[in-house]
Amino acid sequence: MLLLDAAAILLALAAAFGLLNHHTLKLPFTIGLLLAGLLASVGVLAADALWPALGLAATVRGAVLQVDFAASVLSGMLSLLLFAGALHTDFGPLRRKFGPVLLLATVGTLLNTALAAAAAWLVLGWFGVDLPVPWCIVFGALISPTDPIAVLGIMKAAKAPKDLETKVIGESLFNDGTGVVLFTLAVGLALAGGDGIGPGTVLRLLGQEVVGGVLLGLLLGWVGERALRSLDEPNLEVLITLAVVFGIGFVASRLHVSAPLAAVVAGLWLGNRGRARAMSDRTALALDTVWTFIDEVLNAVLFLLIGIEVLAIDYSRSGYLGAAAVLIPTLLGVRWLSVALPLRLWHTRAPIGAGTIPVLTWGGLKGGISIALAMKTPEFPGRNAVLTVTYAVVVFSIVVQGLTVGWLIRRVARPAG
Repeated sequence: MLLLDAAAILLALAAAFGLLNHHTLKLPFTIGLLLAGLLASVGVLAADALWPALGLAATVRGAVLQVDFAASVLSGMLSLLLFAGALHTDFGPLRRKFGPVLLLATVGTLLNTALAAAAAWLVLGWFGVDLPVPWCIVFGALISPTDPIAVLGIMKAAKAPKDLETKVIGESLFNDGTGVVLFTLAVGLALAGGDGIGPGTVLRLLGQEVVGGVLLGLLLGWVGERALRSLDEPNLEVLITLAVVFGIGFVASRLHVSAPLAAVVAGLWLGNRGRARAMSDRTALALDTVWTFIDEVLNAVLFLLIGIEVLAIDYSRSGYLGAAAVLIPTLLGVRWLSVALPLRLWHTRAPIGAGTIPVLTWGGLKGGISIALAMKTPEFPGRNAVLTVTYAVVVFSIVVQGLTVGWLIRRVARPAG
């Protein structure tokens, strides 16, 4: 399928399902699109079960598999979405909470990866899936990042206290980069079987990805700001910001540094320093309008893709769904530990804040990044189990947690003062 054909089909489906959600489901936009896509996929599977001679599921599945979900998300959408989210994030509150945010995005993600790997090994083994330990670690890494796209919208819609909103959004923006780096290292270790890869090599590669990504974001953010400062032409300035994001992807892939972290850093730089020093009011308005549109369109396509990717998952083993049913609450417990321990370590002499740990736990939504990483894995024993469990965790997270986290915030979180 040609790229333009795929884009045309996805945009048409997003518009059609968006209308269905607006008039019928009346759910939050992205959640409604996911459910609409999921319902359409289930309808295809049901029709195929009733009239197998039509071969409908195989035909639709073939079309779905032509869309490279992993490449679309990781090499296309992710940097754009992270840049858009960072561009509209006020760095002032984030800077004041940067200590706990950084701790959650690093130590918290590492802890979550380790505990999720142990949980996967135990639960999948219980259901008869012999998943080797290195690939359990890969699963832990891919399921640990939270989805900033879903989190950003939900936090703002729920009108969470500013202090809490900053922690949740800040962690989501930064832990994607950490999670992708950990995933890359974990896959490398699993494929190498540990041969020639010691702790020193892992630390060096981790430092290269993380530090290199931050430095690249600072450099291209600074270059973008200097370019914006030299003119007052909104259309050209919007084009410059797009060039910054695509430039990050081009350079990061060749230097082997983290493009997601670079996109976040560049977005924060241009959305704060660049906005204050290099943009007129009309440029800032044009920039916000264009990037909000890009954000909304990519969100629509991403969540629609998550809904229809059910057709690309192998459900031939019922034990996979049983394992997913056990792992969903288990991984929520893992998430609670990976949030509570770093925060209690940071706040040994100060209160954590009302509702912070439960909201960070329940509001740590999983999303398209986890599915994309799972689909990017090479063939290994138990890969279909990992794909099925990941998909189930993501759908539960977005639909159930996404629809109830606002209620939880209103119940347990109180604005300071």
